[in-house]
Amino acid sequence: MSTPTLRQWLHQRPFTLTMSSGFFSFFAHCGVVSVLEEEGLFPARITGSSSGAMIGAGWAAGCSAQLLRDFTFSLRKEDFWDPGLGLGLLRGRQFRRLIGQIAPVQRLEKCPIPLTVSVYDILARQTVAVSQGPLSELVYASCAMPGFFQPVRINGRFYADGGIQDRPGLASVADGERVFYHHIASRSPWRRKNSPSLRIPQRDNMVTLAVPNLTRANPNALENGRLAFAQARKALQQALDKPAN
Repeated sequence: MSTPTLRQWLHQRPFTLTMSSGFFSFFAHCGVVSVLEEEGLFPARITGSSSGAMIGAGWAAGCSAQLLRDFTFSLRKEDFWDPGLGLGLLRGRQFRRLIGQIAPVQRLEKCPIPLTVSVYDILARQTVAVSQGPLSELVYASCAMPGFFQPVRINGRFYADGGIQDRPGLASVADGERVFYHHIASRSPWRRKNSPSLRIPQRDNMVTLAVPNLTRANPNALENGRLAFAQARKALQQALDKPAN
């Protein structure tokens, strides 16, 4: 039997969409989501870390891919830039406000598509995969890169970037679960050259999309996000008609 194309594989049975951490890589994740929506390929559930949690939460909550595109393309540095005293440059209040304004629901468990985001419990020093709780707070926590965003306190626990220990956003995914995974390669300067975080994870029943030489955005180059969006869209459009492996 021939290997099905990615399009066929995604249509065959329910799948989980997982999107990885990646500094300001929500543009690329948005490009992937836009193609899936156009193709009518809606996941049974969504998981993610950091920027993957951000776009995953928006789509799971009921935002259209077009709305997410418009939101990310219109984002300006001053929209989220709120420096203040604390364990990080930015307080994150404006970020949480933005997420709260765009999301049609305000709690993870209310999302039409089941959603799980990875956060890092600072005191326990471990990843926690959460599927219930305040959406904007938990998405912010998953994105709270150490030194850049300040940690957030939720129900007496302090949380930070889910990508600290779970870059892929796979912490809640069961063995053998059918997963379509969008991988953003780490370019963090503090990662060791042999760090597992630099490798694409391998799992049974998982198909991965990793866009080579993906253009990166940052707070001072948000305009690069449009190109990253287009690159991810093109990569998935081409991958859909290739064998799913």
